[in-house]
Amino acid sequence: MSKTPIFTGSSVAIVTPFTDSGVDYDALGRIIDEQIAGGTAAITICGTTGESATQSLEEHIEVVDFAVRHTNHRVKVVAGAGSNDTEAAVMLSQHAEKSGADGLLLVTPYYNKATQKGLIAHYTYIADRVNTPIIIYNVPSRTGTKVAATTYQALSKHPNINGIKEASSDFSLLAQTIALCGEDINIWCGNDNETVAMMALGAKGVISVAANVVPGVMADIAAKCLAGDFKGATALQSKYLDLMDNLFIEVNPIPVKTAMNLLGKNVGKLRLPLCEMEPANLEKLKASLKTVGLL
Repeated sequence: MSKTPIFTGSSVAIVTPFTDSGVDYDALGRIIDEQIAGGTAAITICGTTGESATQSLEEHIEVVDFAVRHTNHRVKVVAGAGSNDTEAAVMLSQHAEKSGADGLLLVTPYYNKATQKGLIAHYTYIADRVNTPIIIYNVPSRTGTKVAATTYQALSKHPNINGIKEASSDFSLLAQTIALCGEDINIWCGNDNETVAMMALGAKGVISVAANVVPGVMADIAAKCLAGDFKGATALQSKYLDLMDNLFIEVNPIPVKTAMNLLGKNVGKLRLPLCEMEPANLEKLKASLKTVGLL
């Protein structure tokens, strides 16, 4: 079955602005508006970059609800709803669905992890309990769990599993998945600096950290790829490659939130255990912002 992708192009894995007492909704609304104006095709809310791991359950639900209401159908909204507890993932998914989210981003179970059989059971269980399309998020560097191509193939048969955010940097896995799944599943790039390469192999776009800082650039790279202009997309990605790399010089979202604050976007503090950058890394980040004329 050919599945229509939830979105094509660049989706921002948006940060969550915090105050000392909670979420800064004024700032969140402002940066959502800036993203839409910059050409972002979808807002991915409460993901890794949104520091979902340190949000309370109530905050998580409220932030998703706010993002959907504020976006107001101008672009798609993909809600982070993953957990290493399958029932918790169902609950977050159902809340996001009630809010009106267009898609659900479900990271593979972490810490307790899962076998491939367990991954199939986990995602099938959730997909059977919601109607909103699901994106599987494979990021083994964070979760310690890696999805096999044959697991993707099995899950691709479920009508409610729409796609994959692939952040394993494993291009062999990507090639195998495309060969096995064909049009039964959509793929989005999960690492900014691999966008052109993954889209050349058929990815529908990127779920981007860098888009928090350069939404128009990431939208343009994805648009060029979708139009078949891989030479132009490569040139643009190369121009911003140092910035993309330095946005991961420390654990995400430490550098991207720091960069946004340097640029006057006022997205607040990081929540512990995340903390301010090491001075040497901060200088590298500033230098890469200056090189592309942002600072």
